[in-house]
Amino acid sequence: MASGGSKSAALMLLFLNLGLYIIVTIVAGWAVNHAIERTHETASVLSIPARIFPIFFPMGNMATGFFVIFSLIAGVVGVATSVTGLTNVLQWDAPNLNVAAASSLLTWTLTLLAMGLACKEINIGWTDANLRTLEVMTIIVSGTQLFCTGAIHAGAEEVAPRTMPAGTV
Repeated sequence: MASGGSKSAALMLLFLNLGLYIIVTIVAGWAVNHAIERTHETASVLSIPARIFPIFFPMGNMATGFFVIFSLIAGVVGVATSVTGLTNVLQWDAPNLNVAAASSLLTWTLTLLAMGLACKEINIGWTDANLRTLEVMTIIVSGTQLFCTGAIHAGAEEVAPRTMPAGTV
């Protein structure tokens, strides 16, 4: 059996990511709800092109709509990946670790997309405290997801067969 170093690191990072992704999902869900409730009165005074813009948020700047929506998507996918990754890593065999590695890589790419939009929103400026919290949490979870993906890939490499069995095509 393989050493338990990668397994314990992956489990710890999966639990950490589960908590971080839950926070990101809650804050991004609040931001979407707040925008839906306040868009009508705020957008009614705008000119026609801005009024029909499908992703208008009454808070933050012009990058806020895209950032909040991609953070919500990354948060939901991250929660699902963390929960399924925990069960896959606990079983610790090659097929389950390969599934966990693939889903972890997909979640990391979505989180990187949200992190890029967070950096753009920070660069533009004019955000309130709740959006700054979401920006910071998204940047932190992108780093922890990178380490989690690395730990799962290291575990998948440990349990992978070294040679192909004879007689297979």
